[in-house]
Amino acid sequence: MTILIKNGTIITPDQRYVADILISGESVARIAPSIDESQFVDAEIIDAGGKYVFPGFIDPHVHLYLPFMGTYAKDDYDSGSRAALLGGTTTLIEMICPARDDDAWEAYQLWKGKAEGLSACDYSFHMGVTRFDESNEIALRRIVNDGVTSFKVFLAYKGALGVTDDELFETCRLAKELGVVVTAHCENADLVARLQAQLVAAGKTGPEFHEPSRPVAVEAEGVHHFCTFLQMTGAKGYIVHTSCKDAVEAAARFRMQGVNVEIETVIPHLVLDKTYAERPNFEGAKYVMSPPLRDIKHQAFLWDAVASGMIATVATDHAPFDFVGQKEMGKPPTSDFTKIPNGIPSVEHRATLLYTHGVATGRIDLHRFVDLLSTSAAKQFGMFPNKGTIQPGCDADLVVWDPDYRGTISAANHTMNTDYDGFEGFEIVGRPSLVTCRGAVSVRNSTFVGFLGHGRQVPRSLGQ
Repeated sequence: MTILIKNGTIITPDQRYVADILISGESVARIAPSIDESQFVDAEIIDAGGKYVFPGFIDPHVHLYLPFMGTYAKDDYDSGSRAALLGGTTTLIEMICPARDDDAWEAYQLWKGKAEGLSACDYSFHMGVTRFDESNEIALRRIVNDGVTSFKVFLAYKGALGVTDDELFETCRLAKELGVVVTAHCENADLVARLQAQLVAAGKTGPEFHEPSRPVAVEAEGVHHFCTFLQMTGAKGYIVHTSCKDAVEAAARFRMQGVNVEIETVIPHLVLDKTYAERPNFEGAKYVMSPPLRDIKHQAFLWDAVASGMIATVATDHAPFDFVGQKEMGKPPTSDFTKIPNGIPSVEHRATLLYTHGVATGRIDLHRFVDLLSTSAAKQFGMFPNKGTIQPGCDADLVVWDPDYRGTISAANHTMNTDYDGFEGFEIVGRPSLVTCRGAVSVRNSTFVGFLGHGRQVPRSLGQ
């Protein structure tokens, strides 16, 4: 298939120019100020005049298949990959979260099997390390050899997904040896358990008490703890879903000492605050995630850190659960907030929200927008330059963006498989009008036109 995209304004982290892009097969074949369409009589011609052309977005933190807190996430690679593409995301990196008793290689094959032959977009994984012993180390080495060059550890969810300090050290040691990245959910699991028990014993059981059970100090301490292990082992780290000033500053102090650690935030922390989780009649349960939504005062700092580069990526931590029947598992008086499945569905809205609240408000420019959503993740997780940029030879993952679009987010028309939308009623500026994934048109006129099974696991090298 040959596609010629004409007259678009191409945006990368360091360039902006008007040019035509010729796609041949799965790759970008040529970029030039003007390409004569008469040379390609069988090509599809797409006029991108007045629109931006971005490299396909990469979401480095999603959950699709997720057994969690006694239930399962609602999306799969059918609904999840279609929603991602509609939002301009052409590659997902999913967190594999095995139980402590699971064999790592078998868990990897299970998660992989959920995507193969079904996903409409490309995908990869972070391999969760929820136990470290001799057999799992053998499996982890095998998984890295299969092209998964990042691990995931939880410094939370004690007794379930969380690792001990011995296991954290061994994971970092192995990561340093293999050159892979350790991604980490940073909280202090023991403090969270104590605070949760105190609040529930005091009868404070509603979703509004989720945030006080995991305050900013607990997250910052988790960041300090993780970075200390990076410092001791020399491993490279990546802190996921950072929610507050205290946690970012804790990581920044270690970076100043030479520790190799990058920081991610997620779109809910940039546009929502803890008052959403305090909504009455249990409505706040829709906004329970960990780390929790914070006091709004943290948002200005996060935006500054996003703009300056202190924060490297904006992901989603997409974790979709229904309000009815799933979030209600933690509804008082028969239950409490510790039983609410954590997560906010968001894979469809990351780019539109970042553009609306970042680019359109002047907080970030278009170059930073592309870096946050695409290039930085491609470099850190070993996908660049096949992904994360627009140049001859790269994968033809492209987003033609309509900056003139105006609309409103609603569960009535989203593609995610949940019965609510955490951004219901949010007005948006701009959206993808056309998306290609490895040369195949997947979204046209903001409608999914791709096909399930087109996606493939991305071959990854070690991060840059």
